[in-house]
Amino acid sequence: MKKTVFITGATSGFGEACAYLYAEKNYNLILNGRRAERLEKIKSKILSNNKNVDIILLPFDVQKKDEVEKSINTLQQQCKSVDVLVNNAGLAIGTTGIQDGLIEDWETMIDTNIKGVLYVTKFTLPLLLKSSCPHIVNVGSIAGKVVYKGGNVYCATKHAVDALSQAMRIDYLDLGIKVSQVLPGAAETEFSIVRYKGDEAKAANVYEGYKPLVAEDVANIIVWVTELPQHVNINELLVMPTAQAAPGIFKKN
Repeated sequence: MKKTVFITGATSGFGEACAYLYAEKNYNLILNGRRAERLEKIKSKILSNNKNVDIILLPFDVQKKDEVEKSINTLQQQCKSVDVLVNNAGLAIGTTGIQDGLIEDWETMIDTNIKGVLYVTKFTLPLLLKSSCPHIVNVGSIAGKVVYKGGNVYCATKHAVDALSQAMRIDYLDLGIKVSQVLPGAAETEFSIVRYKGDEAKAANVYEGYKPLVAEDVANIIVWVTELPQHVNINELLVMPTAQAAPGIFKKN
């Protein structure tokens, strides 16, 4: 029986790369993101290569609890179960110290990176419990292990994802749900463009002089984690480019 994977933040970066890779492996897909038109393009691209994959699009904002609940509730009529949930939606905004931070930026990061994971997981739980091998993968960050200059609130939210991943592993143990966390280091996606509020020059400068991870690197790891034997669980996997030793510490050309 074909498995179904539900990916949040699937319009770009790790989420989009996961969608293509899971489709290649013949999973049915549930794809979430705020940009509905982008989801449609990804769906068309996947179906042009594989007509046997069923794709459900859920264009909602993970920050909005009522929107999340309403959208996920529609899945009860559209699919029998969710086998893999990839909580990928997340972002960083700004690099200032706390004293200069914008409260609206803090709230966006907290609402997306922490509350979004909680909302999506809670409302997807009934469908996960219908799977014979349910698995949740939370996409964390090196920022969830080490606080770096200018990271403050973003690092705090990713530390929360780390704590929630540990808590889910405890709380869902008797429910038979595997919980993993994948924590990337420097990866070139739209992440820095969002962090620098659209300043592409500043974003590009983040990756100057070394080879960062790309979305496909992280997607390959996420898929590998979810395809291990049922009795094996990767609790957490921290991955960085070879040129990175720690946040802000790189070997550059």
